[in-house]
Amino acid sequence: MPSRPDPTEIESVLLGGEARYTREEAIRLSGAPGDFSKRVWRALGFATRGEDEIAFSDGDVEALRITAELMKDGVLDEDAAIRLARSMGQTMARLAEWQTSILSTLSHSPDKSTDEEPHGPLVGMAQGLMPGIETLLLHIWRRQLAASVARRIAFVRSSEDAAPTYFPLAVGFADLVSFTTLSRELDEVELAEVVESFESTATDIVASGGGRVVKTLGDEILYVANTAKQAAEIALQLADGVKTHVEVPDVRVGLAHGPVLALLGDVFGTTVNRSSRLTSFARPGTILIDEATAELLSGDSSLQVVAARARHAHGLGQLQPYALRRSFEPAGPAA
Repeated sequence: MPSRPDPTEIESVLLGGEARYTREEAIRLSGAPGDFSKRVWRALGFATRGEDEIAFSDGDVEALRITAELMKDGVLDEDAAIRLARSMGQTMARLAEWQTSILSTLSHSPDKSTDEEPHGPLVGMAQGLMPGIETLLLHIWRRQLAASVARRIAFVRSSEDAAPTYFPLAVGFADLVSFTTLSRELDEVELAEVVESFESTATDIVASGGGRVVKTLGDEILYVANTAKQAAEIALQLADGVKTHVEVPDVRVGLAHGPVLALLGDVFGTTVNRSSRLTSFARPGTILIDEATAELLSGDSSLQVVAARARHAHGLGQLQPYALRRSFEPAGPAA
């Protein structure tokens, strides 16, 4: 029976070279400051290695060298470099886990090594895909970066009060109603399938409507859009489309418009809190919007905006929700 693949050998295969250096040697060869090297390694999300442990490859040394050069040339200061490292580390960690899950379903058991794949089918498949995935990853990152920069410039130019990280956006929350009950009725595999179906359908709807998914939280999705109209159309499709494509309970949506603080790939502020609270007030299958969004949509004849019962929201005071429907939909209770 083939032996279980060794983690060190797997790391060497996927990194394109074995570990050759201790921390001190890697720091010396890269020219990076010692304290900074420790900080950036932690920011990337990797465990601290012993001072005398052979744990760093040529690739690690090169990455440190490039970062040190960017700091030396004044492109980045140390705090900015650490923030970039943390953003890349967290994003890539989730991406790697996601991709490994996908590959695991396509490969045989990673414990069953063969002469052709001495480190296991999963590693063999990953190794074979790496050149193409690396090219795709770089292209998609450039695409996303271009879109993000264009959005940020447009936001700042569109409002006198806008700042590089503080500008008006439409913010929407959508969640599955009675998810806790559903989680008790389904086994783990069935529940995972429901969550994945919800996330994939919802993210497709948001993207096709011109919005951007900020994050998913299992039974909930947070998205943003440049305009109230875009966000409203996405909300209407989420309320209808998820139920059409996924066998899940109803989806309810809360929508608010106003200034947000955009940091670390997330959004913060009172507008986000209003959207979340409106979602909790909404009845299954309905959409509640705030007063600012209702005002921006008031002239759209294709939409119906109806005042609902005012509610008190802890930390936000009195909220006046409005039910959002298409004009041809029959009226009904929303909150």
